[in-house]
Amino acid sequence: MGIRFRVPSEATIRQVLGRVGGDGLDRILGRHLATAERSDRERVAVAVDGKTVRGARAGGAPAPHLVSPVTHTDGVVLGQCRTADRSNEIPTVRRLLRGLDLVGAVVTVDAMHTQKTTARCLREQCRAEYVMVVKAKQAGLLARIRDLPWGQVPVVWSDPVKLGHGREEVRSYKIVTVVRGLRFPYAQQAIEITRRRRRIGAGRWSVEVVYVICSLPREQAPPRLLASWIRGHRSIESKVYWVRDVTFDEDRSTVRAGHGPQVMATLRNVAISLHRRAGQSNIARACRQLAVNPHHAADLVLTS
Repeated sequence: MGIRFRVPSEATIRQVLGRVGGDGLDRILGRHLATAERSDRERVAVAVDGKTVRGARAGGAPAPHLVSPVTHTDGVVLGQCRTADRSNEIPTVRRLLRGLDLVGAVVTVDAMHTQKTTARCLREQCRAEYVMVVKAKQAGLLARIRDLPWGQVPVVWSDPVKLGHGREEVRSYKIVTVVRGLRFPYAQQAIEITRRRRRIGAGRWSVEVVYVICSLPREQAPPRLLASWIRGHRSIESKVYWVRDVTFDEDRSTVRAGHGPQVMATLRNVAISLHRRAGQSNIARACRQLAVNPHHAADLVLTS
């Protein structure tokens, strides 16, 4: 980089970050972080979702939209890819997934990515399984799932009552084996989730019904495990995106030129992932500890 005799200025660092290839850097660092040992008894679950770096909007150009796969349990970011805008997220996700080692993993996605091509990509090219939410945009598939005899199906699993934000929530699950009839590639189970919410102390519950499909049979994905995968999809928001926004104040970053916003997001992902791999649950506290003992940062990298 031409650095020989003095510490580079902030302007120089910004220029370097703006010129580094964002997708290439993500691919290399994601591959390194993905080398964590997998449990022999439990499949790795990976959530895929996108986030817009709002503070990086420059002039009339849209803010960069970045898509990431994150492990449910550890909150480790396995990669990242930039899209032109949110509308291009679907093909970007397929390209990103094909570049990862996901053999045997379970990938959870929201309703935007419940696509036949994405399902085939996961099963045939990545040799992974899927858990996909089905909503109104997949009207035909949703209608076929709703036509299943749910009234005759018993509740097979209920989550413990969840309290938070002044509300309580209860989820119950019904599951039907569907080898044929849904006309969706590799779908083997359909799940009906009934969410009941109310303000603590209130008498009336609000009810929402959500449908999910899974490519694994009941023998390999029993109700309790399915419920944990479905709940775990939110981990990408709480363990990564929320931390980037609140702890690292990403949306107010003034890095906007070139690949700078994506590279900075990558470095934040790496910092979060290294802390998670080291067993840290509070990233803000972990960062404060490193600020007091900065030489420990090298140990964090070397032990990863």
